[in-house]
Amino acid sequence: MILVTGATGGLGHQTIDFLLTTTPAAEIAALVRDLNKATDLVKQGVDVRQADYVDYPGLVQAFQGIEKVLLVSAVAFTDRVRQHQNVIDAAKEAGVKHLFYTSIQRSTNFVMPEVTESDLATEAYLKASGLTYTILKNGYYFEGLSYLIGSEVPDTEIRFPAGEGKIAFVKRTELAAATAALLTSEGHENQEYTLSGSEAYSFDDIARELSTLAGRLIAYKSSEMAPYIAQKVAAGFPEVVANFFAQWGAATQHGMLAGTHDTVERLLGRKPTSLREYLETTYFPGA
Repeated sequence: MILVTGATGGLGHQTIDFLLTTTPAAEIAALVRDLNKATDLVKQGVDVRQADYVDYPGLVQAFQGIEKVLLVSAVAFTDRVRQHQNVIDAAKEAGVKHLFYTSIQRSTNFVMPEVTESDLATEAYLKASGLTYTILKNGYYFEGLSYLIGSEVPDTEIRFPAGEGKIAFVKRTELAAATAALLTSEGHENQEYTLSGSEAYSFDDIARELSTLAGRLIAYKSSEMAPYIAQKVAAGFPEVVANFFAQWGAATQHGMLAGTHDTVERLLGRKPTSLREYLETTYFPGA
């Protein structure tokens, strides 16, 4: 039986959606904090279990009879390491055979305080736990682009502190499909996979594609960190969140998200969504 944590969140829920296309619902379990948000999963026959990452006894109970666990990492700005360790320890106590962990792509040694430090600590803890593991180093979601540059087509320019750095963007649905394929196939014991797009794009590339689609010039200007943060705060984001967005810019400059890998392409059996395709459907729907 496969259990997916964070099952009412984006990646967790979409992974279950793909699992249901190949696996009987009776062989799928979902871990949720709020049962009221999982009624659709219950209706589909998924075994919905309630526990929180900080509720160790609840985790041990929820993992009974489970062979594989997908640990969808905790959100930033929380004690991610302690939460992940709770899940790993509970899985081991409950007799889980194989734990998959969703980490973040690291094509360089650049460290993002809110995510990379806790990912590294979690991966080390998982490897030392004695559990069979698979580490999934997920690329940056295309869907996250709207947080970095806005959800509307820019009037004249994109400002973001990424320099000439590139990101191998990947759609979250395609990550979920790839993750479901790994969960239901063999040969992934004690392996690490980077699940990125097959092509990396700079913010110049993004501006160029938006210009073509909009029929007007949209330029990219690499901002300094401080004015970008100030711009995001002025747009209504808390300063801690604005700083977090800026960190992704620094990570991009340092190449942390630039590595392209063919794992997603192989698992999907096709090329992942391209930048042009994503921008066209997201920023120019119905065009």
